[in-house]
Amino acid sequence: MSAVPDQPTAEAGNPFVDGWYADPDVAVYDGRYWVYPTSSRPYDEQTYLDAFSSDDLVHWTKHPNILTTANVSWARRAVWAPAPVARNGKYYLFFGANDIQSDAELGGIGVAVADKPEGPYVDAIGAPLIDRFINGAQPIDQDVFVDDDGQAYLFYGGWGHANVVRLSDDLTSTVGDFREITPANYTEGSQVFQRNGKYYLMWSEGGWTGPDYSVSYAMADSVLGPYTKMGKVLTQDPAVAKGSGHNGVLNVPGTDIWYLVYHRRPLSETDANHRQLAYDRMTFAPDGTINPVTMGVRDNFADGNANGWRTYGSSWSATDGTYRATASAGGKALLDTNFGDLTYDADVTLTSGSGDAGVVFRVTQPAIGTDSYRGYYAGISAAGRLVLGRANYGWTQLAAVPLAVTPGRRYHMRVEARGPQITVYADNVRLDATDATFTTGATGVRVFQAAAGFDNISVAKAAAAN
Repeated sequence: MSAVPDQPTAEAGNPFVDGWYADPDVAVYDGRYWVYPTSSRPYDEQTYLDAFSSDDLVHWTKHPNILTTANVSWARRAVWAPAPVARNGKYYLFFGANDIQSDAELGGIGVAVADKPEGPYVDAIGAPLIDRFINGAQPIDQDVFVDDDGQAYLFYGGWGHANVVRLSDDLTSTVGDFREITPANYTEGSQVFQRNGKYYLMWSEGGWTGPDYSVSYAMADSVLGPYTKMGKVLTQDPAVAKGSGHNGVLNVPGTDIWYLVYHRRPLSETDANHRQLAYDRMTFAPDGTINPVTMGVRDNFADGNANGWRTYGSSWSATDGTYRATASAGGKALLDTNFGDLTYDADVTLTSGSGDAGVVFRVTQPAIGTDSYRGYYAGISAAGRLVLGRANYGWTQLAAVPLAVTPGRRYHMRVEARGPQITVYADNVRLDATDATFTTGATGVRVFQAAAGFDNISVAKAAAAN
């Protein structure tokens, strides 16, 4: 496993893998990080599970079809929320299937076993482990927590009820009574971890199809509770993503570095199943409470992909840790964001051509074409200047200052925008302008009659003025 720095977010970009996925849980096996999500599709198409693994939280390998309904005789659809755990030299995956609506239906929570983390997993007991509603809890959204004494517990529940029950040593049966531990506003998606002698129960609130899906948590001195609700950890960010919830928790072994791994829906997506996997840093206050998690917007392209970017003109590729664009009459690549006041950093390198390259912000109505968008552009030009302008399916220059631009040299650009006040930097050169035409929109990068490379993208809401 490579050393993992204490990074504020997925530095190589969220979503960190391609495709529609949800409900991630995590494990660390033999020095490698594993993420096990639901395949976010219509219920009848949820007949399989994929997994992803990484040794550095940057480069991810996809392991398709680690579990399919072909290996579970009773499961036919709605295979949800895999929960991984290793025990006795085997790897186990707990999962929900069939989305049962009553005790009369076949389905519930199952357990599968494999010899390797990537499977293939096969049904361990030939029937559901939990096949009925207990304490009002739909048998879905399971999480396995192993306490310091080796005792494993299954936390689970939908329909607004949460249960916990002990598991046998071989993880194939429950032991003792089911205890209801439902906190206020619980919907689904239990997740439990321990830190500094405290137990944390996390869950999702709200409807999974809506923008207000969110993550809350409670704390306890015992694994069985009682749990005291503390507040919300993760909510939608209208500038970054909506529908953020159903999380796993990742602790980098041997450190106090923690990440919240979760799913979210891009701002422009309306399909309920269009969910993606993301992770962001989770930190703690001195009293052990969890600080609200901020969805970071960064991409250093170290993973060799441009997941989450949409392009309009030019040819784009993420190679050698840089996002590269061929020369065109105005090619753009945009993130699905919606920032107003912002601080936007990017490294820009002109590689060839007589034109310019730089960043766009507060962009709406993008299309292929030279100035086919509404928003602002700040760029460095081979003609020797730093320029800021406004595009509205036409071009209006707002300001320009001289800047010696050398092809192949990397320039650090920063845009600070607060209301109508816009300041642009390229290395130590600065320009200022005032324009109130556009107030919010997407962020991205752009070329005009030049080829260029972009790196170390970082966008954040502007800090409040002193």
